[in-house]
Order: sequence, then C-alpha cells, then structure tokens
Amino acid sequence: MAKLRSTYCVGLLKAADEKGRVHTVFSQTTAVTGRLASSEPNLQNIPVRTELGREMRRFFVAGSPDRVLIDADYSQIELRLLAHIAGDSEMIKAFKEGMDIHTATASQVFGVPPEKVTREMRKSAKAVNFGIVYGISEFSLAADIGVTRKEAGEYIKNYFEKYNGISEYLHAAVESARALGYVETIFGRRRYIPELTSSKAAIRSFGERVAMNSPIQGSSADIIKLAMINVRNALKKAGLDARLILQIHDELIVEASEKSAKAAAEILEREMENVVHLSVPLIAETSTGKSWFECK
Repeated sequence: MAKLRSTYCVGLLKAADEKGRVHTVFSQTTAVTGRLASSEPNLQNIPVRTELGREMRRFFVAGSPDRVLIDADYSQIELRLLAHIAGDSEMIKAFKEGMDIHTATASQVFGVPPEKVTREMRKSAKAVNFGIVYGISEFSLAADIGVTRKEAGEYIKNYFEKYNGISEYLHAAVESARALGYVETIFGRRRYIPELTSSKAAIRSFGERVAMNSPIQGSSADIIKLAMINVRNALKKAGLDARLILQIHDELIVEASEKSAKAAAEILEREMENVVHLSVPLIAETSTGKSWFECK
C-alpha cells in the first residue's frame, strides 16, 4: 500500500506538468536487449497484475473529454518469435491454426487431446512456455507451479521431445554465441556476450541464458520500434486527429479524438500486425477507453 501511494500517487503528481500531463524520458541504449527504457517517471512499470495495482491505471486518461485512449498489445509475441526463429513445425502449426498456445503445449506435454486439457495443465504449460527461453530449471519450474522437481523435470523433458525444434535452437544458439561471441536479432542487431568466456560457472550459465533469450527479446524490441514508426506515419498520412503517446514493451497507446478513434484503432492493428512477415502471424489486440484502466 505504501509503495503504491509513494510511487504511483505522490510520485506521479510530482511528475505532472501544469496541465496534468506526465512526460517520461525514453532511452534507446539503457536496456541491453534493445528495448526502450522509461524513466522520470518510469511509465513501463505501472502495475497490472494485482487488483489494487490495476486501479492506478485509472489515473491515466485522455487529454480532454472528447478524446480516448487506444491500447494495442501484441499477443504472445515472444513465443511467436521463438516458433519462427526455431522453425519448430509443431509450434508454428499451433499458431497458424489460431490455437491457444498454452492449451496446445499442454496437449503435447501431457499427451491428451486439447479439449481434455484442464486448467492446471494449461497453467503448467504456460509456465514452461514462458520459462523455457530463460533456461528455466526443474527447481524454478517446480517452485512456480507447485509440483515436485521430478514432475517439473518430466514436463521439461516432454516439452523438448514434442517441440524438438526448440530444443535444437536453444542448443545451437548457445554454441553459436560461444563461437562468435555474440547473438543477433532477426534484423541483424548484435548483442555481445562476454559472460560466456568467464571462469565462473554461474556467470557462464547466465551468458547461456542470454544467448537463448536475446535473439527473441531483441527481435521483439526491434519489431515494436518499427511498428511505432509505421503507426506514426500511417496516422499522419490518414490525416487523423490521433497520435502515438506511449510504448510499454509489447504495447502501444494512441490518443485520439472520439471521431477518429475507430480509424486510428484499425491503423494501429494493421500496422502492428504487418510490420514484418514471419512464419507465424503476428496478432495485435486493440481496446479503447477514456482511461488506460478501461482499455484493459
């Protein structure tokens, strides 16, 4: 409660200008992944996971009563990039068919038809899906989903058996990074990983996780930046009373007049989904509201 009050109530009031507007500072070179970093104030860490924290998003409103916020979020972009970069046929097939990827993974890992996947199975599969590119261990997965280390180990083993293209990619990514000293995004942007040559096992292990994840997280960062350019240009070309005002990693927010909102939302979705063509579709989900809270 004290943290929410000091950071998001008192802190944001201090940061606002005389019109009640908050202006963040974006840096392109702070985050090693290539993501934009926000500071003074940081608008990329506004809470969303807890009910009380989400209430803070009510503070963020359009500039006047006749304007709205349009929020567009990439759906599971990192998993889509993993499927594309690894070239895993099973995961590519699931995304192309529009399946819920966590249900599809649960079906593969637990060996049951998708319609028989339980809520718990899906929850476990989701943890594996998101943890796998961060080199999740049996220990961490067991703690995350409340199972034994042996069960967690089985989940990971089954995952790699069913998605063997991902297993091969992760191994190859580490070997390539060791040989070259760096990894690249799908656009060729490099991240050097000196940690891989460290004499300390823990630091080398960190370097291996970076080698697995950086091409995916870095490519995601590249895609959203290209989308920002395309969205801005398309809104301008359409002559709409709308402008891009915020980026939160995989999410873009546009402020628009009510009469321009529908057209602006269509442009936002179109430009985000077509910024690059992968072996799986990119999906952007849009919502509109008077406040950021309403958008979510």
